[in-house]
Amino acid sequence: MRASKRPIHAVSTWVRRQPPKVKAFLAVVSGMATLVLLRFIVHDHDNLFVAAEAVHSIGISVLIYKLMKEKTCAGLSLKTQELTAIFLAVRLYCSFVMEYDIHTLLDLATLATTIWVIYMIRFKLRSSYMEDKDNFAIYYVVVPCAVLALLIHPTTSHNLLNRIFWAFCVYLEAVSVLPQLRVMQNTKVIYRRLTCF
Repeated sequence: MRASKRPIHAVSTWVRRQPPKVKAFLAVVSGMATLVLLRFIVHDHDNLFVAAEAVHSIGISVLIYKLMKEKTCAGLSLKTQELTAIFLAVRLYCSFVMEYDIHTLLDLATLATTIWVIYMIRFKLRSSYMEDKDNFAIYYVVVPCAVLALLIHPTTSHNLLNRIFWAFCVYLEAVSVLPQLRVMQNTKVIYRRLTCF
């Protein structure tokens, strides 16, 4: 048993000693490798989406717990939370009119928890919010996603407006973390305790 623990311990020790940029690179490569592996292992992709949505909702709940416990939102981007709420609201609409299944309930739970995070940052923890660092203009993300959704959207049996909305929420979800990355870059801090994305 000890022999099997040593390589894992050695790797985890090595990773902990790396600078933040190397850790970020390793996380991205690991995430991409995991996605490729899941592509070949998982045959029913709907289960994968349900699991991802459930993990997202649980992650936001853990974030709320951390915010309530630590009584600070320093290093957390309100703009990212607002972008997340926008794409979740659009996805909830699409889920409601296009599917109306377990995805709808999970999207509703995730949207509700995200709105609670926004409420906490705006009102309960306002004094610790780093507004000067969180200065990313949301329209720099929303407008290109909307234009892209108008131009490139799925061809399904659903009506055109719903297909455009669906594409918009997918594009917005992909880039909604940009303000958070900017806050982390501006403050030179990676918040290990508050990062639940």
